[in-house]
Amino acid sequence: MIIYSTRHGQTSWNLDNRILGVTDLDLTYNGLEQAKTLAGEIEKLGGVDVIFVSPMKRARQTASVVADRLGVPTVIDERLTEWDYGDYEGKPRNYEGFQPAKLQFGCRMGGTGESLLQLAHRVYDFLDEIRRTCSDDKILLVSHGGVCRVIKTYFHNMTNDEFRNFFMGNCQILRYETTSAADVQRN
Repeated sequence: MIIYSTRHGQTSWNLDNRILGVTDLDLTYNGLEQAKTLAGEIEKLGGVDVIFVSPMKRARQTASVVADRLGVPTVIDERLTEWDYGDYEGKPRNYEGFQPAKLQFGCRMGGTGESLLQLAHRVYDFLDEIRRTCSDDKILLVSHGGVCRVIKTYFHNMTNDEFRNFFMGNCQILRYETTSAADVQRN
């Protein structure tokens, strides 16, 4: 099984360097262009059998561009929704306390959001399920930066500093390959 993981195309809040979690924004023009480039890159990699996507507009718009070009189905899955950053939502990315809060695994982000443990539980549950049900497929996951960070921890160990500083660019692709539940490796 090959899993490609990507973050949605650019939004206005990405452009403004604001924390974007569960606020449901559209892609910018540049974000749509990034999605077109992503579609071409996935096509060059040999395509995919199915696209699993977050229900948020920015992810669905990105996935739609890829699906239209490749002629593959998309499946919306709530478990790929971005991390709820609580009271940090909409603040500048360098807002005081935001970076250290990423390491408080059992605390709700921004006091009212979702803890990292809650996020990891739903994302790991999703990955376990697709590994059981789509074991022979090539899959594209279109989600969000926080979700991509957790997906990476599913396949690879990350120190706290690596976790806190992980950044996924808009429409960047990470590739993971697995042959069974016990054999997880990165290519």
